[in-house]
Amino acid sequence: MSKEPNTLVSEEMPSTDGSEVQTEKVSAKAQTNSSLFPNYARYPLTLVKGQGSWLWDDQGKRYLDFMSGIAVTNLGHAPQAVAERLKKQIDELWHVSNLFHIPGQERAAALLTAHSSADAVFFCNSGAEANEAAIKLARRYHQKVKQTGRYEIITFTQSFHGRTLATLTATGQDKVKEGFLPLPAGFKSVPLHDQTALEAAISEHTAAIMLEMVQAEGGMYPVDPAFVDVITKLCREHGLLLIIDEVQTGMGRTGKLFSFEHYGIEPDIFTLAKGLGSGFSVGAMLGKGYLREAFTAGSHGSTFGGTPLAMAAVQATIETIIDDKLPERAAEMGDYLFHSLQKQLGDSPFVKDIRGKGLMVGIECAEPVAELVLAGQKKGILFITAGPNVIRLLPNLYVTKNEIDQAVTWIAELIWEHVA
Repeated sequence: MSKEPNTLVSEEMPSTDGSEVQTEKVSAKAQTNSSLFPNYARYPLTLVKGQGSWLWDDQGKRYLDFMSGIAVTNLGHAPQAVAERLKKQIDELWHVSNLFHIPGQERAAALLTAHSSADAVFFCNSGAEANEAAIKLARRYHQKVKQTGRYEIITFTQSFHGRTLATLTATGQDKVKEGFLPLPAGFKSVPLHDQTALEAAISEHTAAIMLEMVQAEGGMYPVDPAFVDVITKLCREHGLLLIIDEVQTGMGRTGKLFSFEHYGIEPDIFTLAKGLGSGFSVGAMLGKGYLREAFTAGSHGSTFGGTPLAMAAVQATIETIIDDKLPERAAEMGDYLFHSLQKQLGDSPFVKDIRGKGLMVGIECAEPVAELVLAGQKKGILFITAGPNVIRLLPNLYVTKNEIDQAVTWIAELIWEHVA
């Protein structure tokens, strides 16, 4: 067995979300001694315990968590309601095939459709799988139901839709596609807010337009309402389906249960994952009732999609979000976070913009912010990037004003110290 010399590797490595991050130098020997593929650029922390807005590492140090597992732990760490539901389910039944009825799926789907514009739900395991299902549903609807033969999906540059071959092709960022050629046919990306380019991209082959209401990985850019109006108008005129990717924005994070509600629209299809299961791996693709004809028996499936354990987590998560009015809380706390950041950083020459929706906030800076991420960890706060120059803040939906005050104080200190 070959061994690598104990040399130092480059500090610049791709992050888990596709952006570039800077990590402390790690020896090549330490990397090759692991039995894991080195496809994650991991920070030099080992987190072992979480409660609410706080995490602890294996050395006992406490961190204020303003990344929430990249918008996953929307209820905070180890939420009691979800834990109790999972503990009860784990003593009853873990897994059965989708060849049988699974009551938990019916209950979770009923909650989702009761609180959205959708009529039907497909459960899977991740956001990429949910988006893959959305792409397949759009194509199959046009080809099997409408008999049009349409297959193309239009997406937007700087978007992010997943890591499967289809969803990374749909993603409007070339860096996630490197080394994976040939990519599947049937996808076009156009610049966000460019009506002329969008209209030019539509052809007789176009099946759907796929959109994030906030481009999270692309820099925390909310979509302009006027451009959403353009998209919905074009979908009506050309008979296209509208797919909204709510993987990161959904489940209350932006101040509404689903971010498309800010725009007064009803998508044909939308997708969920991340915050849907409070950390339990689960995804969902939701659609209008007329799309049921496209997903008939045998057309799509998932061995682990919608297991009793996953559905227990989903049901408890949704009920908690609704009962505790967490979207409304996210809107209130998001305003507080935004105005606090403006107050402390609004006149900083290093800060170019502060933007987002609800508890999904980006701070665009004049230079790359990877060093600030590491400095924040040393100070005791966790946050991530959204592209090289944007600090991304994603606290849980129960975050308190005191926790926001502490986070903003630390972030302001980091930025002002950097400027000095």
